[in-house]
Amino acid sequence: MKDVSVVIDLQRPSGRLGFGKVLILGEKAGGSTYKEYADLSGVQADFADTTQEYKAASAIFAQGDLAPASIAIACRNSTEGENEETFVERLEQDLGKEWYFLICTSAANTDVLAIADAVESDGSRQFFTRSSTKADLTALKAKKYTRTAVLYHSDLASYPEAAWVGAAGSAPVGSVTWKFKQLNGIAPLELSATELLEIHDLGANTYVTKAGDNVTTEGKVVGDEYIDIVHAKDYMKYSIEYSVQKLLNGSPKIPYTAAGIAQIESTVRTVLQRAHNQGIIASDSDGIGLYGTTFKSRDEVDPADRAARTYNDGSFYFELAGAVHTARIHGVIRY
Repeated sequence: MKDVSVVIDLQRPSGRLGFGKVLILGEKAGGSTYKEYADLSGVQADFADTTQEYKAASAIFAQGDLAPASIAIACRNSTEGENEETFVERLEQDLGKEWYFLICTSAANTDVLAIADAVESDGSRQFFTRSSTKADLTALKAKKYTRTAVLYHSDLASYPEAAWVGAAGSAPVGSVTWKFKQLNGIAPLELSATELLEIHDLGANTYVTKAGDNVTTEGKVVGDEYIDIVHAKDYMKYSIEYSVQKLLNGSPKIPYTAAGIAQIESTVRTVLQRAHNQGIIASDSDGIGLYGTTFKSRDEVDPADRAARTYNDGSFYFELAGAVHTARIHGVIRY
């Protein structure tokens, strides 16, 4: 017999989030649960080459050596009746899986807005969609999404946004910009400078020819931030959380002393240095990473926090390396 029960919940981090992995969100009768695929032949075993899921996967794998090592597919149950699902309902079941970029087979504006709302609410992934109408772009722009990127193209069946993710998404975080990407299997649009500006003003990207090369434009989410910056911020947040959690998990204890606090700070600085090596963090003229940390000593911490075994007084900063997207060069002709 006992009057007291003790429940201990040991929280351990999940495996490393797949920051380059793509989830294709599709639909089929009966639905299908989350499954990963290493190549198109694996996809074809579950989805005929006439299906939208196969076509989206084909656009990703068509990017050759730049394509991710694997992708994932999950489908909502489209059968009318008690078990019918929406795209968002299917998506919510897979938010705990290891993927980062989301593609949907539907480009219908109602579906796109619902999915984008869900991705914004989750706050840890990015959604890539496609559109051929400026009315739909206007509806997306009004929402000021910070985690949704749209690629404007006349041929939606070719899945240009899937090709874009395939060409850039699996590169080490911080090593690429999403502008200037060449997409295998995607035809460029012929647009005037005025048309291109209008598309950009509506928060979209597109695919055009510049200096004889077919390339993507801008590399921004609907809300005007750069895709690679959103990617980098998510990567940094996760990496620091994961690394400090692993430190706590793997130590007999981290003492609330100068030595213990130094271990936490050192772990954070290791992540920052790795981010500098990957190109997320800028360098000074000597090649030193422009980042730093400030961790208060034990004596500076609120005694209530010490009693609660909570350390709330660590901080870090860094300068983003960014990328060059445009240039203006002045010249002088001399006689």
